[in-house]
Amino acid sequence: MVLGPRLIFSVIVLLVVGAGGFYPVAGAVGSAHPSIVSHDLEVTINPATHELIGRDRMVVARPIEAGTVSFSLAPTLRVESLAMVDEGESRDGRERTHPLAFSVDRTVHPAGQRVAVSLPARGGESITLNWTYRGTINDPPKEPRHLRFVTPNETAGYIGEEGVYLSGESQWYPDIEGTSSTYRLHVHVPDGWTVVTQGRRQAETVRDGRMSSTWVVAEPAEALTLVANRFVVKTRDWTSRTGQRIELATYFFPDNAGLADEYLDATATYLDAYIGILGEYPFHRFAVVENFFPSGLGMPSFTLLGSGSIKRHYVQPYALGHEIVHSWIGNSVFHRQGAGNWVEGLTTYLANYYWHELTGDDRQAAEQRRMMVEGYSLYVEPDRDYPVSRFFAKHDERDNAIGYHKAAFVFQHLRHEIGDEAFWRGVKTFAQGHRNRPADWGDIERVFARESDRDLRWFFEQWVERDGAPELSLDEVHARSVRSQDGGETWRMTVRVRQSGRPFQMAVPLRVVLNNGTETKWIRLGPAAATTDELVVAARPLHVQLDPDWMAFRRIARDRLTPMLNGYVTDGKRTVARTVTGAVGPFQPVLDRIVERESQWPESRKTAIVSLGETALPPTGSVLVLGGADQRHRIESLVKESCGDLVRLREEGFDVKGRNYEGPAMAVLFTCRRAAAPGSMVTVLYGLSPGAVERASNFLFYYGWHSYVVFKNGAVVERGVWQDGPETKEVEVDGAR
Repeated sequence: MVLGPRLIFSVIVLLVVGAGGFYPVAGAVGSAHPSIVSHDLEVTINPATHELIGRDRMVVARPIEAGTVSFSLAPTLRVESLAMVDEGESRDGRERTHPLAFSVDRTVHPAGQRVAVSLPARGGESITLNWTYRGTINDPPKEPRHLRFVTPNETAGYIGEEGVYLSGESQWYPDIEGTSSTYRLHVHVPDGWTVVTQGRRQAETVRDGRMSSTWVVAEPAEALTLVANRFVVKTRDWTSRTGQRIELATYFFPDNAGLADEYLDATATYLDAYIGILGEYPFHRFAVVENFFPSGLGMPSFTLLGSGSIKRHYVQPYALGHEIVHSWIGNSVFHRQGAGNWVEGLTTYLANYYWHELTGDDRQAAEQRRMMVEGYSLYVEPDRDYPVSRFFAKHDERDNAIGYHKAAFVFQHLRHEIGDEAFWRGVKTFAQGHRNRPADWGDIERVFARESDRDLRWFFEQWVERDGAPELSLDEVHARSVRSQDGGETWRMTVRVRQSGRPFQMAVPLRVVLNNGTETKWIRLGPAAATTDELVVAARPLHVQLDPDWMAFRRIARDRLTPMLNGYVTDGKRTVARTVTGAVGPFQPVLDRIVERESQWPESRKTAIVSLGETALPPTGSVLVLGGADQRHRIESLVKESCGDLVRLREEGFDVKGRNYEGPAMAVLFTCRRAAAPGSMVTVLYGLSPGAVERASNFLFYYGWHSYVVFKNGAVVERGVWQDGPETKEVEVDGAR
């Protein structure tokens, strides 16, 4: 994901990770609104006192007329002086400057302050301003209120002994919103600390107890992010298959330094693949940097991952791969300010989904498509839906489902519509042709229309500019035998697919189960509520399955969704049933998280917490049961009623889908549809010892997409889903045979 710096987790994504931000359009010289051409920054950072001392020699594109220009700056930073550099030198060769009048407006706190500067009209192409400023930046990272445990912490910027994190949103240097510029940065930190920022490092020296380094960002960037800490650094010179030379690096804390090669190897693998897809990598290096708070952030030329993520080998495509794709999508081609955010959809498609297809992992590719379709169905209520074109930033799971998952599926449907050759040619043309430029959905439409030689206006109007998703069902299926002149036999099928609500034009796959195998056929849905098509198959058809591999984006009825913890989370009525009274011991993290998340909610929306066996469960809504082996007798009847034979609890273990697990280290999280309560779930967290349960409890809501997850000492040893299978209709044969 992206946030000034690209904030990346989908889950994280989690899925991952919060997102959005502003994507300024580079200003042009001579524009009515002045824009910054370049920053030459020198900053001293004192972690012990949270202090920043800064100087910025800034070049501003020439304003057409004299007037007041508003610069942004963190509210805790104080401008000590501001002067304009006169053209030409004085007789003694020194630079001539004269002070500028400015005023400060802090009423916009905590977002920032505005420094209003009176700039004279000039005849040249630009003017140069010298700023000096200082203050503290001390907003300690805090954890957002959310059911998930693995989420990016939130901060406007922080300087402290734990580490330094200064993003564009920190406003740690004066800036004009909506401009892009080049940067030169000279930064001083205590000896033993290392600075990481964008661009190319030109020098690094240690003197008088200070580490000083100089960095240059030669191509215009939207913002500059600076981090610093006590890192162990490892670098590798690497050459891609195309011959491009890139420096790979890791900046890890000592405890995780031994993981450097794993991350360097994974980085090389992803870069090699995506250079082939997206063209030349836009920067000279890529670094994986460890952060002192949980995060998944992507900036030009580096990514910032929290220590917990680094420890957990976060090299998966939805994590490190997603960050690397953002090097092109979002950090090289920008999202146009004020327009819909297309960046997360394309990045999610290429990293979270397409990587599995590229590497031949068809099962995981289908699983990603399932989570996208079901995530939309779970989190986007029809009356709260909105078009992909109106997604700007991720604030909740609804935004994630629309701006990441539905938007990703837009590219899947576009690829199917225009074909692989035109699609992948369009992806590369777009990434290279818009380098260091802002783009919007209109630019995407123009590129793919040109590469496919197709008018795609209807496609983008349908999938991007209007809300909703198709609701599909098999209406009827008939077949008849047809004999050819040579005595051979084929079967002609008449299939009708119905759409509820406003129809979508799209292609949908049908799997035809024959008496001797299967065939996949695609049916093209038109603008009518029902589409009838005739298909020919080679043998007698028995059943037809509607999109069994999740190839079509659509809305699934709640009572047809895969049983999973997220089904419980999204139910409008929820109950937690404890099997013990008083102190809840190992289950306390779950209860604390729920109570914390709902602390500001009205009572009518809050989760009810009851004791199983002492209070009757409500007849409707979803239930989360927390219990251990010593209370098995209180849970068994509820499990049997809703799960049948899928799960069986025993005194010293449990069975999941017939597989036996035993021992005090074992715990299981499983979800089934709640009997007699359509659309609701029964979820059970069950462990054979308090220790096993407590370890699983700490990351319970991370595992929201699975029907069952088996833990051993808190580590996942098995996970999966159980489904009814796709919508299936028996084929009616016309005439007797």
